[in-house]
Amino acid sequence: MIKSMTGYGKGEAVSEQGRFTVEIRSVNHRYGEVSVRMPRGFLALEQEVKRVVSALLKRGKIDVTVQWEETAAVEGLPRIDGAVAAGYHAAFAGLARDLGIVADVPLSLILAQKGVLRERENGASLDEAGFLPQLVVAVQSAVGTIDAMRTREGEALAADLLARRTQVAEWAAQVGERAPQVVAEYRQKLKLRLDQLLDGVEMDAARLAQEVALMADRCDVTEELVRLASHFSQFDETMGLPEPVGRKLDFLMQEMNREVNTIGSKSNDAEMTSLVIRIKAEMEKMREQVQNVE
Repeated sequence: MIKSMTGYGKGEAVSEQGRFTVEIRSVNHRYGEVSVRMPRGFLALEQEVKRVVSALLKRGKIDVTVQWEETAAVEGLPRIDGAVAAGYHAAFAGLARDLGIVADVPLSLILAQKGVLRERENGASLDEAGFLPQLVVAVQSAVGTIDAMRTREGEALAADLLARRTQVAEWAAQVGERAPQVVAEYRQKLKLRLDQLLDGVEMDAARLAQEVALMADRCDVTEELVRLASHFSQFDETMGLPEPVGRKLDFLMQEMNREVNTIGSKSNDAEMTSLVIRIKAEMEKMREQVQNVE
């Protein structure tokens, strides 16, 4: 089943500390490119966010926006700098030993020192690693939503591509039916013209057969039609693969277009040329659709 490269998804994860909101948007791109925008205090988790997203979304330009909303209760709480507090405790305890004083260092004394208690600033002082599980839940939720949307659009793309491929195959079959008739009609026209020119003089049948054979060889599109049919078969098989198939479909479209161009260059018949023009127009629409396949 194919998937589209365009979509949108949103996910949230709530805890006592706050809420993560993740939005993901994706558009067409030749490769898989994930960019993340998130609060500065959580930048250390950016690679993990990219890993979770890339595990499911393989192609497209994917923009991830992470928002963090801290609960009011947590916002009002100061942060204790453990390293600074430990430094003051060691300094006071050492001074007590030097002075020969036997006494514990009161916690209130340590908390009263500068730098031990600090106000939070936009979540920048939070312990990033401790919030990773919650963030991953929000990202996975958003990824699941956008993947579902890309899958639904992929189903519509698949139906359109298969319908157009079927139409192209029908016109190609008509080209195959028309090709032998073109040679037969050419033989009749050539014989009639020679009859008029010779005006009763006996015609060289071998020479006529040679001219017809040369024309038939120049206009023979059997090999091109056989290869085109093979590409059609590969196209159908690729559409049913579980992995991303956009690049392979794009390659097959190039090969199909090459065969059709060759058929067009060999055609010297108005009906065949008209069929080739229709095929090329339809295949151009297919190519545009394939550009949106993951």
